[in-house]
Amino acid sequence: MQWTLDFLPLAPCTELGTQPFSGLLWTLLVLFLWYCYRVGSDPPGAGRTHSGKLKGSAGRACSGANNQGSNPTVGKTAKSKAAGITMETGEEEEEEDMDVGRRRGYLTPVLGHALFPPQAPAASRKLYSALQEYAKRYSWVGMGRIHKGLREQASNCTLTTARLSDHSSIQKPHLFFLPDVPSIPFFPRDAHRHDIEVLEASYPIILSEFQAVYQRGVDAKLGWTCQSPKGQAVFLLYSAGVCIAANCRLCPSTYRTLLSLRTFISSNTLGSAGFWVLGSGGSLGGCYGPTNARLRCHLGLQTPAQCELVVGGEPQCWSEGHCLLVDDSFLHTVSHNGTVEDGPRIIFSVDLWHPNVAAAERQALDYIFSPEP
Repeated sequence: MQWTLDFLPLAPCTELGTQPFSGLLWTLLVLFLWYCYRVGSDPPGAGRTHSGKLKGSAGRACSGANNQGSNPTVGKTAKSKAAGITMETGEEEEEEDMDVGRRRGYLTPVLGHALFPPQAPAASRKLYSALQEYAKRYSWVGMGRIHKGLREQASNCTLTTARLSDHSSIQKPHLFFLPDVPSIPFFPRDAHRHDIEVLEASYPIILSEFQAVYQRGVDAKLGWTCQSPKGQAVFLLYSAGVCIAANCRLCPSTYRTLLSLRTFISSNTLGSAGFWVLGSGGSLGGCYGPTNARLRCHLGLQTPAQCELVVGGEPQCWSEGHCLLVDDSFLHTVSHNGTVEDGPRIIFSVDLWHPNVAAAERQALDYIFSPEP
């Protein structure tokens, strides 16, 4: 298209002066604005497409050409797609993005019955089903580690006894193992500084309420549970995610302290809280906790000098009024080698979330391991 300047009121340019040059600049500006208007208002042409879609079509054509030798039909289809590139509507683009998401696995359910080993136990299938139900109701986002742990657990249950667990013999949670979580026998205070400071500040009132309960007698009818021949007795405020209302009424300040903790596991079967009493001469042999997704916090209430806790081969001693953060998924033992005059060892134990378990994972585990109604 040829452009002329006859329709513009310009004086004859007899000599290069200021007025004709200024008029030429104004003319160029008007032409530029008119061009921008036309470009912005013209509808897209029949052969125009987005660069991203063109690149994707070209890539599919190339992949089809590479596979043409083994599958001629695919090669012809790819060539025909590359030859005629058409404009895609918004719905078509969305459908293609959905297809890409399905191929990449973003929108495809992570779990399926096909992933279960043929001889997976009923407990593993139940956990898988609970995770599937949670993901359908909420989201699959952030469920990668939980899915991996459940799948490995179901697979390991079908192996022989020699290969029952791929984890080190020093750490074997018997209920659920969350992979890729940093694990050490004892964690520093900074892992749960807020909750530790709250518990230690409440030490006097917690000790006072326990003494009132202990003086009433250690009996199952008075709220004591888990009495064992090894000299251990437990007075629980929360048992496997269920609040024991009668016991909490006897320790109201301790109960309020539990509710003020940020990471207390109070909604699933992985969490408990209460008073643990171990008499002189008593001991607990090597055992493992249910999961590595939690830490057990011990607040020392009465700790004779001859008491010892060994976790993962590392010994530690309690201190009255101070907390220990323990990963009880490691092999651990407890012993009280003192005399009757030393009195029992008494701790207040609270189960807290592992600091490396994300909020989405905590919510999912609350759902998967929710207490039975």
